Amino acid sequence: MGTEIKVPKIAGVLILYVGRWFKSVGDPVTIGEPVVEIDTYNMTHEIKAPATGILSKIAVRDGGFVEPGQYWARLIRCEEDVPLSDARTSRRHADRSRPVCNAD
Repeated sequence: MGTEIKVPKIAGVLILYVGRWFKSVGDPVTIGEPVVEIDTYNMTHEIKAPATGILSKIAVRDGGFVEPGQYWARLIRCEEDVPLSDARTSRRHADRSRPVCNAD
């Protein structure tokens, strides 16, 4: 299932702008590592990963607008299966069915 990353609640802010993602889908992240930059009316914030894993989905891209509490990305743990579409599932791609957290 993974860990949902939700937009943080910031006092007095009703909508935020997604400046840029520092990570792409498939990239490993560690807890506390900045993953996305958001802009409020007068400040820029770096949002840190709530867990260690692989960034498996980005629901709101750079330049999008989000509300506090809204789901915008998902992390999966290293031991979870990465969902692959039926079109990509083949013997050639079988080694990609599990993420690798340490690229050593």
